[in-house]
Amino acid sequence: MKLDKVIAVRNKKTVYRDGDRCIKVFNEDYSKADVLNEALNQARVETTGLNIPKILEVSTLDGKWVIVSEYIAGKTLAQLMQENPEKTDEYLELFVDLQIDVQSKTCPGLNKLKDKMNRKISETDLDATTRYDLHTRLEGMPKHNKVCHGDFNPSNIIITDDGKPYILDWAHATQGNASADVARTYLLFCLAGDTETANKYLKLFCKKSNTAKQYVQKWMPIVAASQSVKGNEHEREFLLSWVDVVDYE
Repeated sequence: MKLDKVIAVRNKKTVYRDGDRCIKVFNEDYSKADVLNEALNQARVETTGLNIPKILEVSTLDGKWVIVSEYIAGKTLAQLMQENPEKTDEYLELFVDLQIDVQSKTCPGLNKLKDKMNRKISETDLDATTRYDLHTRLEGMPKHNKVCHGDFNPSNIIITDDGKPYILDWAHATQGNASADVARTYLLFCLAGDTETANKYLKLFCKKSNTAKQYVQKWMPIVAASQSVKGNEHEREFLLSWVDVVDYE
C-alpha cells in the first residue's frame, strides 16, 4: 500500500491514490463504527447498479482504519463547473438527473433517514420546545424508502474522460424521503455561498421530478437542524437560521 500521492484531505481523513486503487486513511481517533458503516453503505449501494467505486478492502495501517476502493480517473463536476462556467446549466441538468437516478433505487439494508434525523435533532443545542416541534414535523412527513446520498454535491461526482459519471462518498447514505436529500443539497449550495445555483438547482429538480417546491421547503428546518450538530461555528449559525418551525405552512 503506497501512500505517496495525496488526492484529497478531508476532516480527519486523507485520501491517496495507489495505481488503480483509492486509499482513504482515517485519523486514529476516528470512530471504528463510522468507518465500518461507511464501507458497508458503499458495499450495499453497489448492489443497486449505480455507477460508484467498488469497495476492495477494509483494513488497518499503523493503528489507523483504511478503506480501499477503485480509483476513478476524471474530474469532479465541481471542477468542470468552475472551468466551464458557460456550461453550468448543462452540468446542473446532469447533476439533477443523477440525483433522480439515485433516488429511483431502493436498498433495504441502509439505515433509515428518519431515525438518523431524529437522533441528530436530539443532539442539538436547540431548546426543548423547538426540538419537540422538529420531531413532530419529521414524524408527520411521508415515509419513503428511496436511496438518499446524504452529501450530494458536485464535488462528489466524477466524470471520466469518456463522459461516464461516478458518484463518490457514501458515508452518509440512508433510505428515506428523497425531498429531504434535495433540501440537504440546496443547503450545501447555500453554505458554499452560491444561492443563485441553489435556487436554480431546486427549481430544476422540482420541475424534472414533478415535486412541489413547497414540499421540499418543509424539509429545510428539519434537515438544517439535523446537520447543525457538525461543522464549524459559521456553518452551525447559518443552518440554525433555517430552523423556524413556528409556521408549518
